[in-house]
Amino acid sequence: MTTRKTLYLLCSAAPPVFDVAHVIEDAQSRGWDVCLGLTPTAAHWVAGSLDGLAALTGHPVRWQYKLPGEPDVWPAADALLFAPATFNSLNAWALGLTDRFAVGVAAEALGKGTPAVTMPCLNAALAAHPQFDQSLAALRGAGVTVLHGEHGFTPGPAGPDAPAHYPWPAALDALDAAAAAAAAPADLR
Repeated sequence: MTTRKTLYLLCSAAPPVFDVAHVIEDAQSRGWDVCLGLTPTAAHWVAGSLDGLAALTGHPVRWQYKLPGEPDVWPAADALLFAPATFNSLNAWALGLTDRFAVGVAAEALGKGTPAVTMPCLNAALAAHPQFDQSLAALRGAGVTVLHGEHGFTPGPAGPDAPAHYPWPAALDALDAAAAAAAAPADLR
């Protein structure tokens, strides 16, 4: 019997979120049990698909914190992928601003030592903001694999609604590598 690893897939409101069902299926084919968490705006964007996404994952799709005393509805995470991660979500995560469920889960994962990967989705104008590089450096310093630039997402000009290409397979490959490295015996790392 094969034990499935649990992935927390967290998504911000950026156009690649509309591909999330295919990403979930790809992750499942790689052996992941996927739990989907969204920012409130991302949940609004895919509101018509929430029931189908819950059926696909076998877990409730979450975008709000549970109430005190309510049980956790997800199993513990073996790894976390935050993608697409917007300018706002990345900066909030790096600064520890956890008023949104997805960012709070991501922030807590760092403290738990959960392998984490993120791939931004933003335009070049936002990527030029000085806080963005500082946030990426903070996340990398905390052990997050950040897929930005040549081996991840390269921002395009401001204006278009959707990036021409969002490299979801690269994100899942990096996730698999991060999880494998975390699972390796200490003397092999």
